Amino acid sequence: MSEAENAAESVDLLIKGCDVVALDGSNTVQSDGAIAIRGKRIVWIGKASDAGRFVARSVVDGSGKIALPGMIDAHFHTGQQLLRGKLHEIARRRPLKLPVWKNYLIPFESCLEPEDVYLSGLVAYTNMIQVGTTCFAESGGPHPDEMGRAAVDVGIRGFVALSTVDQSEQIGADVPANMLMTRDEALERNVALVNRWKDGDRVKAWLALRQIIVCSPGLIRDIGAAARELDVKIHTHLCEGSYEIDYALEKFGKRPAEWLDEMGVLSHHLHCAHSVMLSPNEVDLYVKHRPSACHCAFGNYSIGNPRLVEMWRRGIDIGLGTDGPGAGGTLDIFQVAHTARVGQQAMNSALFHQRDPISAEELLRVATNGGARALGIQNEIGSLEVGKKADILLCDADSMDHVPVYDPLFVAAACVVGRDVSTVVVDGEVVMKNREMLTVDVEAIRAKLKERLPVISERFERLVG
Repeated sequence: MSEAENAAESVDLLIKGCDVVALDGSNTVQSDGAIAIRGKRIVWIGKASDAGRFVARSVVDGSGKIALPGMIDAHFHTGQQLLRGKLHEIARRRPLKLPVWKNYLIPFESCLEPEDVYLSGLVAYTNMIQVGTTCFAESGGPHPDEMGRAAVDVGIRGFVALSTVDQSEQIGADVPANMLMTRDEALERNVALVNRWKDGDRVKAWLALRQIIVCSPGLIRDIGAAARELDVKIHTHLCEGSYEIDYALEKFGKRPAEWLDEMGVLSHHLHCAHSVMLSPNEVDLYVKHRPSACHCAFGNYSIGNPRLVEMWRRGIDIGLGTDGPGAGGTLDIFQVAHTARVGQQAMNSALFHQRDPISAEELLRVATNGGARALGIQNEIGSLEVGKKADILLCDADSMDHVPVYDPLFVAAACVVGRDVSTVVVDGEVVMKNREMLTVDVEAIRAKLKERLPVISERFERLVG
C-alpha cells in the first residue's frame, strides 16, 4: 500500500462525480461533487477532486447524475397496493358506491391474509425504491408485522401501523368483522405493535386511529395517552371530508381538530393525513400544538382547497404523500410534488392573482425536509448533511428531458421523476444500482403476485358485489 493510501481515511462507500443537491439549510449545490459514507452515515460532502483523501470499500460512479436525499412518502396504505387500478376496472362494469373508503378500501383490506400483506409490502416497497422513495409512513392496515417484515427485506425505512376501528354505527355500514375491534383490544394491539418494533433500526411502528368517525372518544383518549407514554406518533386521517366535519359538529359541537384539541390529543404526537378542510382556527391550532400533516396532492384537490402553502410558510410540519396506489396510481413523490405545484397555482391564481405561490424547488423541500419533520426524524434524514443517515438517490440528468443542466437544483425539482432514479442508498447500503434491485428478487415477486392476485380479487368481488 502506498504512503498516500496509508494516510487516506477509510470509508465504506464513496459516490463520485455527481452534482450534489443537499437541500440543507445552506441550500448547498456542489457540481462534480462526492459523498463519503461510513457505516450508515454521511461523513463528508465535497468536490470530487478532493475525494482522494478517502479509500473506499466500494465506489459508485455518479457522472451525469444528481444526488438528492431520498423522497419520503408521509401517508401510505400498504394494504391497498394490490388494489391498484381495480376500482377503475369495476367502475367500467357498474357505478361505484360512494364513499370509496367505506365501500371498497376497508373491505379490500379485510380480504388480505398475512401472506397477502407481506406480498403487498414487497410490491409496494420495491416500487417505492424504484421511484426514489426511501422512507414511508403507513397509515394503518391489516397485519402490520408482515408490512414490517417486507420493509426489512426490501431495505426501505418506514413506520408501520395497525388499522384501528372500534365503532361502525356512525358510517351507516358494517365494518368487516376482522377489521373491527373492541376499545380494549384496539389499545392493546396498538401498544404491543409499537413495543415489538421499538428496537428496529430502519423499521419501527406507530399507533393509529383510522379516523374520528370510526374511533370512539374513549379509544381516542386511550391512544393519545399511550402516544405520550411511549413517545411515538399516532397516524390518522383528519379533516379529509365534509362528512367528518358534519359528524364532529353534530356529535361534539366542534370541528375535528377543535374537538381533538379539547380531548388533549392534538399535539406533536399526532400525524394528520390530508388536513384539507381546515378552518382558519384549526390552522392556528396546528401552529400552536404542532401536529404534523401530509398533503396528498393526487386526491386532496378533489376534496377541497388544501392550504399547503399557508401551512408550510407558517412552519407546520407537513410532508407529501401518495395515499397509496388507489389515489393517483403511481407511488412517485416527484410527481406528487409536481401535481401539488399545479394545484396550488390554480388555487392561488384564482383567489389572489398570484402566479407562482410555491416554487418547484420549495416543494422538493416539502417532500424531503418537510417529510422528515412530519415523521419526527428531521435530525436523521431529509437532507444530505454530514452526520445524517445516508439515504441518497442518484438521478439521471443527461436525457433530453433534463439538458442543459445550468442549475442541478432546478432540474431535480422541475424535471426529474421517479423513473429517472438509477441508484438508491438507504442507511449507507446500496439497495438499487443502475435500476437493478439488490435486496429482493423482483421476478419472484412478480410470480407470487400472478399466483395470489386472482384469489384476492375473487374474494374481494364476492364481498362488494
